[in-house]
Amino acid sequence: MAVQIAGLRQQVDPHWRRGISYLKIGLRWLKGVLHKGRELLLPIPLLSKEPEPVFASKRDEQNFFDRIWFSRIRSLTCQ
Repeated sequence: MAVQIAGLRQQVDPHWRRGISYLKIGLRWLKGVLHKGRELLLPIPLLSKEPEPVFASKRDEQNFFDRIWFSRIRSLTCQ
């Protein structure tokens, strides 16, 4: 998340909306620290609020928002 917050994500994920995880972004950044002389960023805690979803393609994004959402029924009462 430190890479994302610092605005450096495009250095490790050139396709902005491709949707790689923060783990992969961090691992790619660490490889760059070792092999390309990038700065080692200070770790930060994860955000308490879930970030906006990122999708690999526009079709994936459309499918995500078009699918039917269900919630779990906790109790059922017949009268």
